[in-house]
Amino acid sequence: MARFVRWTALTAAAALLATGCSGDSSDDPKSDGDTGSSASAPAASSGTALPSSLTSQKLDWGRCKATGGSPAPGGEWRCATLKAPLDWKKPEGRTIDLALIRAKATGDDRIGSLLFNFGGPGGSGLATLPWYSASASALRERYDLVSWDPRGVGASEGVRCRRDQEIQASEAVDLTPDTPAEETAYFRDAANFGKGCQKAGGSLIAHVSTTDTARDMDLMRHVLGDRKTHYFGISYGTELGGVYAHLFPKNVGRIVLDAVVDPTADATGHAENQALGFQRALDNYLKSTGKSAEAGTREVVDLLKEIDANPLPTSSSRRLTESLALTGIIRPLYSKASWPTLTSALQAAQQGDGTELLALADEYNDREASGKYGTGSHSQRVISCLDDKQRPTAEDAKRLLPRFEKVSPVFGPMLGWDTAGWCHDWPVSGQYDTPEVSAPGSAPILLVGNTGDPATPYEGTRRMADELGKGVGVMITWKGEGHSAYGKGSSCVDSTVNAYLLKGTVPKDGKVCS
Repeated sequence: MARFVRWTALTAAAALLATGCSGDSSDDPKSDGDTGSSASAPAASSGTALPSSLTSQKLDWGRCKATGGSPAPGGEWRCATLKAPLDWKKPEGRTIDLALIRAKATGDDRIGSLLFNFGGPGGSGLATLPWYSASASALRERYDLVSWDPRGVGASEGVRCRRDQEIQASEAVDLTPDTPAEETAYFRDAANFGKGCQKAGGSLIAHVSTTDTARDMDLMRHVLGDRKTHYFGISYGTELGGVYAHLFPKNVGRIVLDAVVDPTADATGHAENQALGFQRALDNYLKSTGKSAEAGTREVVDLLKEIDANPLPTSSSRRLTESLALTGIIRPLYSKASWPTLTSALQAAQQGDGTELLALADEYNDREASGKYGTGSHSQRVISCLDDKQRPTAEDAKRLLPRFEKVSPVFGPMLGWDTAGWCHDWPVSGQYDTPEVSAPGSAPILLVGNTGDPATPYEGTRRMADELGKGVGVMITWKGEGHSAYGKGSSCVDSTVNAYLLKGTVPKDGKVCS
């Protein structure tokens, strides 16, 4: 079971890195007045001052260590550990370690640090930033590129809720149950996952919310020596950016939100939005092959029904289930460049071979050929179930199914059931129905919407702009395909974002890049 508000580069990133030092620490460089002693001190959620052990900590930057059998990034990358309160209401209490990664600015006219969050929730910044940095080379001229594994993720006390063998066994669970037995197995599996997270994470799973991470960001800003927060958030990272702007509007520097999450949607609304977004992307893909969206959708629905009844053989001992097939279809919709891969995989499946769709599902689920799984989806669920207060029941999901199926005959059934299954019997309560992102007094924040985005449908961009407030949210549109827009081939998008981040040039709200 997996939700699909994630950024696909997470599955393609290189090694997951852990922090570590090799005696190569160095002083933090100063910039053009944006860093240094003028950086305001962060506070606890109650407004009280943090202990000096947190605000005065020095980051010991050293060479990054590789994990998972993959090499560490090049010599320009350095890693460090930031200590943050486990509970932001009790800043004098227990602390947790947050793993950071940085490459220093290449130019002399440095602005400060540019923080990146690549989505999920549950995506590893340590794994992704070195891979992504080629797309951000122009930004590195004036910024230190910085990312981190948020609390509960990867090297920052990441939560692992299941062993690899248990994850693989759960692939047999039908995510669109058709019988009482399948429904019982579906909800039993969901409850067991929550119990595994509670056992593995302990008290941490009550302190990994988006609000907690936004407060970590402000501590990070201060310890890095920045007066203002400069930030680039993608996918879920846009929600995090909006929450940060609400909490700390006066600390907002230059913030870009790309592939924007709709902040007005609750958990059910997000699921319906995604059904709309992925069906729209599938329709566009089908039209590119010369088929009508309606006829192509019927073919895919029929194929999935056949696989549900008789899972397909693959080149391994594993079989392709309907749930894995759906995940395999979703993976290439994140990027138009992957559409030919989807064509090949669907053709093979129609001929009775599930190997290619299974490989796509494995890539999305972060499964290695050895059978080892990543834990990004574990962190994703732990974070989102702490954020989301809504807990739909099985009966609620059944009432939603006709509406969801109308929005998307292909993805609606799975996402409809997911409204009830995702946080079923979760061991901690959620915090809000929708995140608060209003940011009066903030500097302008640049939002980038992609009309063909499958995971974060375009409509959410304007809603985020409206929620941030008049004069704060500034929106540009790219008429493209795939998830996110920056670095995807639009010189208009890239030059607009670069001018904003590097020169402070705010574009006209409503600018369109075709």
